[in-house]
Amino acid sequence: MKKLMLLVSIFTILSMALAGCASKAAEPAATSADTSKVVYLINGSLGDNAFYDSGQKGMDAIKAEYGVDIRTIEDGYDPAQYEPSLEAAVGYADVIFVISYGYEDLLKEYADKYPEKIFVNLDTVVKNDKNTITSVDYIEEESAFLTGVVAGMLTVDTTIPNVNDQKIIGAVGGDQDPVIDAFMFAYENGAKYVDPAIVMERKYLGDWEDTAKGKQATLQLYDMGADIVFQIAAAAGMGVLQASGERDLYSIGVDTNQNALVPGHVVASDIKDIGLAITNIFKTIKDGTYVPGQVLNYGLATGGVGVVFDDNGGILPQAIVDKVNTLRDKIIKGEMKVEIYVP
Repeated sequence: MKKLMLLVSIFTILSMALAGCASKAAEPAATSADTSKVVYLINGSLGDNAFYDSGQKGMDAIKAEYGVDIRTIEDGYDPAQYEPSLEAAVGYADVIFVISYGYEDLLKEYADKYPEKIFVNLDTVVKNDKNTITSVDYIEEESAFLTGVVAGMLTVDTTIPNVNDQKIIGAVGGDQDPVIDAFMFAYENGAKYVDPAIVMERKYLGDWEDTAKGKQATLQLYDMGADIVFQIAAAAGMGVLQASGERDLYSIGVDTNQNALVPGHVVASDIKDIGLAITNIFKTIKDGTYVPGQVLNYGLATGGVGVVFDDNGGILPQAIVDKVNTLRDKIIKGEMKVEIYVP
């Protein structure tokens, strides 16, 4: 009997120890990171009125709320700047929000080299050996599908001024990469959801900053019969919006609400809120709930992506707005699935 009681006691102690280990593993990792300084490291440049500027709004928001010192490091799409910029980032701050297009492997190397630093990678998934990089993966297919519905419903509605009867839509990408292709894929699917006969024409600029290239590509799409063009080209995409005003036709903005830039011609904008991720994640860093190495999905349900019609000049029929809102609700509730792009 004594032996049995001893065995029960040992078993109980071991069970409690194992439970304690399991609980500890599930808790947020303790960090000694200094949160008083934060870096926003981007492979491109501010001033795009879209993707990068959205992130800067998030940085400005955490500075205002928490009183932190912030620094934005712009690589200007120059690969020669990638490593010096990472060196500058880790030398200045322990919390680094990074858009790492073009230097994902370098980011992995630095994250492994500085495991005490907090690296948050925005818009793509990057995993390092020590599993310390947190990635924000936007489900851009959800909003791009709705954007395609907008374009599809517009191109089949010849009561809208200057819409022809050819059922053609367009899109201009800054360059061909998995994220841009995901936008293109879902945009086309959304249009064909409206009418399978719709044809989508696309252009890739090989450039993210040249507005003249964006305008030229858009004018070519209009000449091919497109009524509306979706810009997915950062600063170069401003040329897309300008072309829509010049031709008295239509365009769709990206990343931030660009509708007011050419009112009555930019009929909607496909939002990708980089700033929201920055403010949300920094809050968890400050309150001690941050967990490194996670992949955080930002879709319609989180408000990370969406389609907005505010300030568009009222050109769209209400039926288009209502249809998009109905489909948005169905996607959020899980009643409708949007196909995810697979490279």
